[in-house]
Amino acid sequence: MRGALFGPVQSPAVRRGAVAALASAALLLAAACSGDGGGSSSGRPAGSPTASGGSAPPAPPSRPADLPPAKGSAKVVSTLTEKLASPWGLAALPGGDLLVSSRDEGTVHRIDGGSGKRTLLGSVPGVSSSGEGGLLGLAVSSTFGADQLVYAYFTTASDNRIVRMSYDEKRPQGQQLGAPDTVLRGIPKGGVHNGGRIAFGPDKMLYAGTGETGDTGLAQDKESLAGKILRMTPDGEPVHGNPEEDSVVYSYGHRNVQGLAWDADKRLWAAEFGQDTWDELNLIEPGGNYGWPEVEGEEGEAGFIDPVAQWKTSEASPSGIAYAKGSIWMAGLRGERLWRIPLSGERAKEPYAAPQPFLEKEHGRLRTVVSAGGDRLWLVTSNTDGRGTPKSGDDRILRVEVE
Repeated sequence: MRGALFGPVQSPAVRRGAVAALASAALLLAAACSGDGGGSSSGRPAGSPTASGGSAPPAPPSRPADLPPAKGSAKVVSTLTEKLASPWGLAALPGGDLLVSSRDEGTVHRIDGGSGKRTLLGSVPGVSSSGEGGLLGLAVSSTFGADQLVYAYFTTASDNRIVRMSYDEKRPQGQQLGAPDTVLRGIPKGGVHNGGRIAFGPDKMLYAGTGETGDTGLAQDKESLAGKILRMTPDGEPVHGNPEEDSVVYSYGHRNVQGLAWDADKRLWAAEFGQDTWDELNLIEPGGNYGWPEVEGEEGEAGFIDPVAQWKTSEASPSGIAYAKGSIWMAGLRGERLWRIPLSGERAKEPYAAPQPFLEKEHGRLRTVVSAGGDRLWLVTSNTDGRGTPKSGDDRILRVEVE
């Protein structure tokens, strides 16, 4: 039932796991009366853990060697660069440098991954910055070494679209991006819920998360590109193996997708904003219907895929996500924290343990997180976006060490 209060983080896996553990213990009692392990009146087993603490859970089973620990850590070790204006998209170049977009200014900068030195590549023509729209996600081609192409998702006066631009670092500063070549146009735009995250997957195809622009019915309309996850070739064409061969729509029923990441088993994960009740982390299945606006969060209704984990909107408002050290790491805007969700690998579509928050209220709103390899992440703050409270030096790209 929507709105049931189980604490700030609700993972379906935690509830199912606790019930299963109690049921297994009951089966070991020879000649004892049978039972299902019991539970609270809310349907959540007594003693189930939450991210903010609470009753101690039953002792978990031994952790398989290939799973992450139930509890992790995250520590900011340094600031790479600061004084960024409305940073949004972040993409890693081969060699370790970064590209970062400014939502409101419509510019792209290169950041040296060691020194933090900033170089202006140029402005993206046609960007219309208003509300939550502007220059949003960035991605570098999966064959960047050969083609030097940079992809961008942005809002224009009439739509949201994806373009690609050649990058020539030998040209003068501010003139290093070529003219945009449109890859996909006609993604509906709005004052809110423009989505914007783009990324190349392990299959070398381009994925994009879109929003329903505040027109909720578009999320269930498979003819619309709004409220969807899209999958396309680098040229913007539908991919063989998509749910419908003539469509780039990969999944639907989303409110506002701004986080995309793949785990070690090449499974696609997505974070999306809820409305008033639940933000979501979803494991994406081709053709899957994730429920919006018919359901929000875990409701168990036939025909809709429930989230793997959910949060109260005050605790998350998730934007970017990344995979590192066996966990999904999720940046929170309104929640002003970095969430760790340890995964169970191929054996289960659920977290191994309860999500865990880090860096709470330490750096303000967190917009984007990108893997830096091994136990490192890049984390982008978002305090100059008109909704945050900027501090001296905002906005920043932070180096974070995780476990």
